[in-house]
Amino acid sequence: MIPASIAGPGAAPVRQLVAFAWTQAQACAFALALLSGVAVSALLPDLPLARYDLLVVYGVLLTLVFWARGWESGRDVAVIAVCHVIGLAFELVKVSLGSWSYPEPAVLKFAGVPLYGGFLYAAVGSYVCRAWHLFDLGLVRYRPRATALAAAAVYVNFFSHHWLPDLRWVLAGLLVAVTLGTSVRFTVRGVRRRMPLALSFVLIGFFLWVAENLATLAGAWRYPYQEHGWEPVGVQKFGAWALLISVTFVLAAVGRRTGSEAVRDSG
Repeated sequence: MIPASIAGPGAAPVRQLVAFAWTQAQACAFALALLSGVAVSALLPDLPLARYDLLVVYGVLLTLVFWARGWESGRDVAVIAVCHVIGLAFELVKVSLGSWSYPEPAVLKFAGVPLYGGFLYAAVGSYVCRAWHLFDLGLVRYRPRATALAAAAVYVNFFSHHWLPDLRWVLAGLLVAVTLGTSVRFTVRGVRRRMPLALSFVLIGFFLWVAENLATLAGAWRYPYQEHGWEPVGVQKFGAWALLISVTFVLAAVGRRTGSEAVRDSG
């Protein structure tokens, strides 16, 4: 899918698509590095630390390198840290309910959840923050309060549906409603383009689902149906990620505004 151009002379479509894909790969640098570390650590024998503990050290070092190199600002790191904490809270509840597990031993592990688990959500936060920089994102007709409330409801529902009716389809409709008319503007090879915000959530959700398949294959965590061998992650997780990415997006947008970088292209 190549979003419609809204300004500037268009480059060749293939070059635009390649440039778009390359910039996306750059935005995913932290996630790719983290996933590579998970995969490599699963293959290495005689590790000096428990694998999960070693991955905590690796995640911290990755964060410091990205900050020191200027690939992420101090404000980005703060947003990513919030994603880490929110992700750990999510993990604590889900693991306690048996939704998935981290079967390997570790010192830095609480209630069945290793601290490195938060870096999986931090990686999503890093992607959004880096994409904001690399694509020079701007928002058209963004409704920050309504979108934030819908995202908060989505997050709460992923806990509450274990005891109350699951409202994810209702919340998906609500999220579409509050983002109706909201577009993301971004730049590819000097050409300003746009995409509906809701569509960006769906596309990101799909690639997060692909990444989750790779992560579980590398032993990042394990679903109950993967206890006796790896199986693909259910396609319903695609929809879950498409909803959950709204939480990360709202946090990143708040970070931009509090950093006096107002959400541009808002008119």
